[in-house]
Amino acid sequence: MDRVSSILSHFAAWPKTLLRFGQELWRELWVRVVLMGLLAVLALGMAQLVGHFLPQDLNGFVSGKAADRLLGIIANAMLAVTTFSLTVMVTVYRSSSSQFTPRLHRLIIQDPTTQNTLAAFIGAYVYALIGIILRELQVFGDDHAAVLFVTTILVLAYVVVSIIRWVLHLQTFGSLMDTTRQVEGITRKHFDARLSKPCLGANPWTQDVSVPEGAETVRASEAGYIQQYYEESLDEAARTFGAEIYICAAVGHFVMAGEALAYWVTKGEADDDAGDDFASVIRSHIQIGDMRTYDQDPRFGLMVLGEIASKALSPGINDPGTAIDVITRVARTLSLYQDETTSDEPPKHDRLWVRPLDPKDLIEDGFGALARDGAKLIEVQQRLQSAFSRLMDHDCPEMARAAKVAACLEFRRAKAALDFEPDVERLRSSTARSVLEEVEGAD
Repeated sequence: MDRVSSILSHFAAWPKTLLRFGQELWRELWVRVVLMGLLAVLALGMAQLVGHFLPQDLNGFVSGKAADRLLGIIANAMLAVTTFSLTVMVTVYRSSSSQFTPRLHRLIIQDPTTQNTLAAFIGAYVYALIGIILRELQVFGDDHAAVLFVTTILVLAYVVVSIIRWVLHLQTFGSLMDTTRQVEGITRKHFDARLSKPCLGANPWTQDVSVPEGAETVRASEAGYIQQYYEESLDEAARTFGAEIYICAAVGHFVMAGEALAYWVTKGEADDDAGDDFASVIRSHIQIGDMRTYDQDPRFGLMVLGEIASKALSPGINDPGTAIDVITRVARTLSLYQDETTSDEPPKHDRLWVRPLDPKDLIEDGFGALARDGAKLIEVQQRLQSAFSRLMDHDCPEMARAAKVAACLEFRRAKAALDFEPDVERLRSSTARSVLEEVEGAD
């Protein structure tokens, strides 16, 4: 039990894990609002402190009524502006969910410009309210009104800058091009992060690797999607316990309660209580939620892009241009792929085993839905085959092979859906020769 206690204490003190907790919290709106509120209180406290050190001539050059008017303007305006901004955010969220895909809501809710603007407005409102209260309580008397006046002007300047940034942001906020650009950006960000640390820094769990005999199974305590691993603390916990952990539930995978999450095995013998506690430690390091997130899950970003294209191809919207744009973005992202099993660097977390990304799954996530829904649209199929042709020249043999399999499948699908023979000829002209030889040679 002492060893398990050391594991838990080490987990709590692990800096990278705590940093990730902080980054996750920073994406929450309420954290920024609370921080701005605290800064407002701090600003008033500093103003009161500085006022005691200023000469009397400087303290009296502005009347208390001037500061009161500015505080009243902020208090009256910020509540209305905050309400308007929240309305805009909700409106964009609803329109994006109906026009593009509901999976965009986390991007909209976590939009940093929107969050910073709302936090600035609410912080200014809190500043004004507290300032008015302190004036009524005579904490800020007329003899110290100059410092309060100058501080309020600085707050107003910050509010004006935030409003200008907000207005400029609204010019593209929620638009189709801006939305697809954001999704591609966050997908590429996490894709690069994953490939820069293959298998999250763990050993690649390939088909050649089997779980050792006698391994203990860690089962999920609830149903949901695997959102992320805390691999740094998992590796340290395994090192302290003298164990190896095989994580079988990939990020983005849906698990049922009682389904296997991971297996762990140790060379030594551990008592049952210690084993149960270690399983709880593993379980606490694998985050499960009711929806997928972009963190550690580039497949989810590719799927969202595919859903945007699929929605654009629906009869009610009929926008093949968006599907073509998404094909380009998905292909551009997949071109960054590297085989996670061939890294020259030794794994940072050698006590962990994680399954590598499969190129077949990546291609299916990005292209599957739009290829099916755009089977009858020759312009979509031409761009799709062009993307597959480029991916077939990829440096990674696995990606090239997966692209060829997908190209053959989608060529068959499109050929069966196209009734106009000239369109079929256009499709052939855009398809790689090796694909034509394999498909039409077999036919």
